[in-house]
Amino acid sequence: MINKISPSIADALSVVQDGHTVLIGGFGTSGIPTELIDGLIEHGARELTVVNNNAGNGDTGLAALLAAGRVRKIVCSFPRQADSHVFDGLYRAGKIELELVPQGNLAERLRAAGAGIGGFFTPTGFGTALAEGKETREINGRHYVFESPLPGDVALIKAERGDRWGNLTYRKAARNFGPVMAMAARHTIATVHHIAELGELDPEAIVTPGIHVGKIVRIDRVATQAGGFKGSV
Repeated sequence: MINKISPSIADALSVVQDGHTVLIGGFGTSGIPTELIDGLIEHGARELTVVNNNAGNGDTGLAALLAAGRVRKIVCSFPRQADSHVFDGLYRAGKIELELVPQGNLAERLRAAGAGIGGFFTPTGFGTALAEGKETREINGRHYVFESPLPGDVALIKAERGDRWGNLTYRKAARNFGPVMAMAARHTIATVHHIAELGELDPEAIVTPGIHVGKIVRIDRVATQAGGFKGSV
């Protein structure tokens, strides 16, 4: 019987090893798998390469992972924001590597990894420092840069609902990079707020099929002081 429901976050994260490339979903503060990131800190894995849209906000989530000294390199589109002081300090001190990737290229590199595509040519970045050392080509009078796939050892994503086969649905903007990251990683771990019975999820509404998911963990919504819900978006 296929049952991908994990009894705990620690159990689900047992596949993570030192030196792994970890794809972490989230866009700004939407859809961040905070509980999985906290679990990764407790796990203790080091020398990680993290792929995310940004480089952490404030002092929690990804920023806390960076502050714990567990990340060797980060691959992202927006490393600096008003509250990215953790990353800023580490980068200026030479304690973390940065690979800057335009957001569209980031999504497409992840998609290419999941689809088994060997790479693609894009006009984004041509003629800039981002194209240094990469193959360029002129196609129909336009200049392009070759970008390689971006696979991960593990993907940590936040979904809304899932069943024991690992099928997932998302809540609005919390979907963001989750689907492509799930396809691009060898092991995908997802948190959900609701475990559905088999057949309860409309097949037409399933965004990430269970074939791309290794473990799911149910987490509670936590009320915030503002009256909303932590992790509800």
